[in-house]
Amino acid sequence: MPRAKLEADGIVLEYQQPRTGSCFRALDGIRLRLEEGEFACVVGPSGCGKTSFLHIVGGLLRPTAGRILIGGRPVTGPRPELAMVFQEPSLLPWRTVIGNITYGLELQGRATPEAIRRAGEIVALVGLAGFESHYPHELSGGMQQRVNLARALAVDPEVLLMDEPFAALDAQTRELMQQELLRIWRDAGKTVLFVTHQINEAIYLADRVVVLSGRPGQVKAEVVVDLPRPRPLSIKRQARFLEIEDRIWGLIEMDARRALLTGTSIPAPSA
Repeated sequence: MPRAKLEADGIVLEYQQPRTGSCFRALDGIRLRLEEGEFACVVGPSGCGKTSFLHIVGGLLRPTAGRILIGGRPVTGPRPELAMVFQEPSLLPWRTVIGNITYGLELQGRATPEAIRRAGEIVALVGLAGFESHYPHELSGGMQQRVNLARALAVDPEVLLMDEPFAALDAQTRELMQQELLRIWRDAGKTVLFVTHQINEAIYLADRVVVLSGRPGQVKAEVVVDLPRPRPLSIKRQARFLEIEDRIWGLIEMDARRALLTGTSIPAPSA
């Protein structure tokens, strides 16, 4: 079998609840493979450990057991081959758009003239040409998230990790950003692992949707999204799209109802 771009091999995460000292098992034996250039989304009920798993993949959180491999190499901490896009843009308010985009390059000691030139190309790639000298407070929420994405792309990662990056946007902007993300992904050719609560967002974006069970999170199913690309937003109203949505909701519904009734959402562990 050819080597995967990203592989999660039996990831387990346990931690103690500080107040009671009780041991929580948040993730239980997660196994996952992503191939070069694949776009995969992770969904599941609240509290199933989606974000914790993404942080483990990104080297921000150490698993209790198991390992993450990128191109066959183990991840033991943050690495330049990995870039994370969080829900909040967290832009530096005193830096311009281009200054925020090049910040990661500066931290890595890679702010060479060629890298700065490439950052300028990424500005155009994310649809911000003409806004290079603007400051974050002068941008809309959607534009700020584009800067956040551009900052991650500027370091030229092998794998892009995205933790509900559109959750704070209004519904219309979120739809348009989904469409823009697919365009950027197609042009940049990155491998993407994307966490979301929205099933229809996952289906629209992904080649494959990974469904996690309720706590402790396990891979309950992997659903291949056999919809043609490029995907217009109108594809969300097509029968095949709705069939896939019904199937994924059926996999999640029981765990989601249990979490709602029993309040089993869990606090995030410390990194």
